[in-house]
Amino acid sequence: MLTKIYSAAIQGIDAFPVTIETMVENGTQFNIVGMADTAVKESYLRIQSAMKSCGLHFPHFRTTINLAPADVKKEGASFDLPIALGLMSACEMVRCDNLGEYMIAGELSLDGSVMPVRGILPIAIKARSMGFRRLIVPEANVTEAAVVNNIEVFGVRNLTEAKEVLEGTSALSPTVINTRELFVANSSHFDLDFSEVKGQENVKRAFEVACAGGHNILMIGPPGAGKSMMAKRLPGILPPLGMGEALETTKIHSVAGKLTRGSMLMTSRPFRTPHHTVSPVALVGGGASPMPGEISLAHNGVLFLDEFPEFPRQVLEVLRQPIEDRIITVSRAKYTVDYPASFMLVASMNPCPCGYYGHPVKRCTCMPGQVARYMNRISGPLLDRIDLQIEIEPVEFDAMANPAPAESSKDIRERVMKAREIQQRRYADTPGVHCNAQMNSRLLHEFAWPDATGMAKLKDRMTKLNMSARAFDRILRVARTIADLDYSAFMPPEEAVNAPILTRHIAEAIGYRSLDRASYGQTY
Repeated sequence: MLTKIYSAAIQGIDAFPVTIETMVENGTQFNIVGMADTAVKESYLRIQSAMKSCGLHFPHFRTTINLAPADVKKEGASFDLPIALGLMSACEMVRCDNLGEYMIAGELSLDGSVMPVRGILPIAIKARSMGFRRLIVPEANVTEAAVVNNIEVFGVRNLTEAKEVLEGTSALSPTVINTRELFVANSSHFDLDFSEVKGQENVKRAFEVACAGGHNILMIGPPGAGKSMMAKRLPGILPPLGMGEALETTKIHSVAGKLTRGSMLMTSRPFRTPHHTVSPVALVGGGASPMPGEISLAHNGVLFLDEFPEFPRQVLEVLRQPIEDRIITVSRAKYTVDYPASFMLVASMNPCPCGYYGHPVKRCTCMPGQVARYMNRISGPLLDRIDLQIEIEPVEFDAMANPAPAESSKDIRERVMKAREIQQRRYADTPGVHCNAQMNSRLLHEFAWPDATGMAKLKDRMTKLNMSARAFDRILRVARTIADLDYSAFMPPEEAVNAPILTRHIAEAIGYRSLDRASYGQTY
C-alpha cells in the first residue's frame, strides 16, 4: 500500500515541503531514499523502538520510503515522526482519510516521546502558505508554531498522541495564542537601564545618535571606563521590534536552534556578543550543514565585538561586505543560501596594548610604535564603515559618587523613536531603506545635502584629515540623524522629513570621526 504524508525541511531561513511516500509490500527490507543523511536513515531504529515502547507492533514488511524532492539533501531527525506515521498509515495501523491536510515534524525518542526540533516557525509559515489546515509538532515547539495564525497547531508529547490526532480520537485541542497581545506586553521590558550609568554624557549622546539612525559605532578608551556596561544597555534605547521584524528575527533563531522551550515571538532586539576567538564561519554562517552565524543572529539587533583588535584580521574582514549589503550569501559547491544581516555593529577597544594611551592620569607603558601597530590591526576600509568613532575618558569620582540616577533608557528611547518616525515617513516609498544608515547615494543627495556653509565646513575638515569618500557619505548620514533628533523635539514628523541640515549638525557628525586623525597613536 502507498501513502503520502507531508513534512518540511530547512534551507537558509525558510522551509521547503517534503513529501514522504511510503510503499509497503511483502518482504523484509527497509529502505529510505531521497538524499537522506545519516540522521534520517537512522530513524528506522528510533521508530522501531518508539513503536514498541508505545505498545504498537512494528510491521516487518518490505518498506520503501522516498523523501521527495529526491534531488535535495534531507538532514536531521525532524522526519522521525512523519516517517513513523506514514509507515503506520501504509500498514493500516492509522486510519485517516485526510492525511493531505496535515504537515508533521518531530524527532522520536526511544521511549516514544516526541522531542523538539529546530526550524518549527518557518515550517509553520510554509504550511500555512501551502494551504495545510493542521500542523502536528512536538509539545515543546507548540507555542513557537502557534504564532502563525489560520492553521490548527497540535503539540504532541508522544507517538500515541500523534496517532490519535490523525484518527480524530484525541482530546487535544489546537493551541491558540494571542500573539499581538503577548508581543506588546513583553516588548518594553529590559533588565539593564542607562540610569545606572554615571557620567559619560557625550558617549550616551553618541549612542542616542547611533540608535536613532541605525549607525555603527566604535568606542575607544581605557579599561574600566564603562564601554561594555553601556553597550549592554543599547537594546533598551533601540526602537521596539515591529511584528514583521520580530517574525523574521525569530525565524533565524528558530533555524539556529537558539529558542528556549516554550518560546514564541522574540520581543526584544537580539544582542550578540561573540568571543574574540570566533571563527569566520561561526561569524558569517555556513558550514557542512548550513546554519546562520553570529552576524545573522544579530539581524535587526546589535552585534557587539568587545576587544575589537583582539579578533583575528581574517574574522574582522568578513564584516565588510555584510555591513554594506546587509545580506550574506554563503556559496558552496552543493548549495547557496542567503542569510539576512541588517545589524548595528557596536565595537569597543583599548587605545593601546597596555590600555592607557591618552589617559589623563596613568602613564602609557607601550614602546614607541606599539600604539600604531595595535591600531593597524583594524583595517582602514573597516574603520571607514563605522559611522561613529568615540573616544571615552575615565569617569570622574564625583560622577561615580553622585547618588542621583542618570537619564533613563525610556527617556532616551522616546527621542530615538521620534527620530525614527521621521525616517519611516521619509523612506516610506523606498523599499529596503528604513533608517538613515541605509541611505544610498541618490537619497543622500535628496535628503542629506548640507547648505553652502555646511559643505565648506565639511570640505575643510575632510581636506585636513584626509578622509575617504566613504567617510564623506558616513558623515552626511550621521548629520541627517542628528538633524532628525534636533527637529523631532519641536517639529511634526511630516515637516521634519525635508528639514535642512545645518552647520552645527555637520560639525557634530565630524566630531564622531576620532580615528580619522592622521596623528592618532603617533605621539606620546
